[in-house]
Amino acid sequence: MLPLRHRLGVVHALAKGGVIAYPTEAVWGLGCDPFNRGAVEKLLALKHRPAHKGLILVAADLQQIAPLLVGLNASQRQQLQDTWPGPVTWLMPDPNHWIPQWVKGSFATIAVRVSAHPVVRDLCRAWGGPIISTSANRSGEPALRSEWALRRHPLLQVDYLIPGATQNRKKPSEIRDLQTGRVIRAG
Repeated sequence: MLPLRHRLGVVHALAKGGVIAYPTEAVWGLGCDPFNRGAVEKLLALKHRPAHKGLILVAADLQQIAPLLVGLNASQRQQLQDTWPGPVTWLMPDPNHWIPQWVKGSFATIAVRVSAHPVVRDLCRAWGGPIISTSANRSGEPALRSEWALRRHPLLQVDYLIPGATQNRKKPSEIRDLQTGRVIRAG
């Protein structure tokens, strides 16, 4: 469980529109409040990532993404339960337009993962909902796999860093389309 000072620090940073850094299953991640457009734009600028590419949401559990579960059939719900928590990101419909377009980019779906990493789960619980999760590197550069590498990177300035370690997965999360079952990125 995250120590109280980190829970308070991350909630404060996110509430102020900040960008945070934290360990995930395979790489260090950057996150922010998905419902704060300024925070998302700040994160995209740090990464030099085009907005049209969209971003991933990460959550502690299914309850944190309940609005996205509306309209899913039993088979789709079972696929989520079979792979979460874990390193599978699903492209899901957003039937009620709960997630802002600035998170989805040029897509109608939203990429979502319920993480198995205890730090990620704790920070989502502390925040009270899902956050953006994208690799902590500039677009096109290698992913940062250690806290040491993140701290040495001269161009990535974040508002709060949660110390910790990745779970040493060799590949980032697999991405699958929930409606078609197609694997977009092997994990």
